[in-house]
Amino acid sequence: MNRLPFLRLVSLTSPGIRVRINGVQKEVREEAKRKFMEFLERKDLRITNQRRVIIDTVFDTDEHFTAEQLLDWSRERDSSISRATVYRTLPLLTESNLVHEMDFGKPYKFYDPNYSDSPNHNHLICEDCEKIVEFDSEKIEEIEQEIGHNLGFTVKSQNLQLSATCNALKRSGACDNKPCN
Repeated sequence: MNRLPFLRLVSLTSPGIRVRINGVQKEVREEAKRKFMEFLERKDLRITNQRRVIIDTVFDTDEHFTAEQLLDWSRERDSSISRATVYRTLPLLTESNLVHEMDFGKPYKFYDPNYSDSPNHNHLICEDCEKIVEFDSEKIEEIEQEIGHNLGFTVKSQNLQLSATCNALKRSGACDNKPCN
């Protein structure tokens, strides 16, 4: 992949590929788990074993996910996880601002567990294989600051979403990120 000096790849999400995090980022994720537990306590909500598994699953991945993916991954850890508990926990995660719900024009939403680490980041979404590439760009940050300054505003946040098509699919007629139907 040709890297541009002003672009930093943050994460890559592909269906069927899960990225486990480690190192310094793990400390950040543990802090996010702790904050979410405190959020639940403030709302007087129980922290059940099922909810704990779901929380661990969310904050143990660096990947964007759908509700159904979260259900599958959580059930890999504990087969008793119910769909209802996953669907009741997701709005709480987004309400806590530790996970961000994203609409990429699909009939389902994606959830971003990296949101609390870096609320200002950008996504490139492949329309063919649904691969999500998360990236930061110094040039985009410079442009947003310039636009804000020129219009008399201080930019608080930004979100750029690029839709793309898969070059691998065009070249070979198949894509490693999309299972054959």
